[in-house]
Amino acid sequence: MPTIAKRKSRKSSARLDVRLRPDKKALIEEAATLSGKSISDYVVSTLLQQSTEVLQRHRHIQLSDRDRDQFLALLDTSDEPNVKLVQAARKYKRMVGAKQ
Repeated sequence: MPTIAKRKSRKSSARLDVRLRPDKKALIEEAATLSGKSISDYVVSTLLQQSTEVLQRHRHIQLSDRDRDQFLALLDTSDEPNVKLVQAARKYKRMVGAKQ
């Protein structure tokens, strides 16, 4: 059975090396100390929090009221498929049918 140290090293095997000016390192060290965390824990938690926020902002689509209304109206329309769409569907059916 693996020891705790071995299990921990497997979980934390990826590295991220960063070079920064001494004054910036001192600032980070002070913030980590005031937060009651090790420098590594402080840096990792801060980076993860910031990364999560950035990803949420870029993955979340926020529409204006006008855009939302227009989008919903388009979903409610019952337009028949146009000629190009019908042709594409026929072509697809021929291609898929020939492969089966």
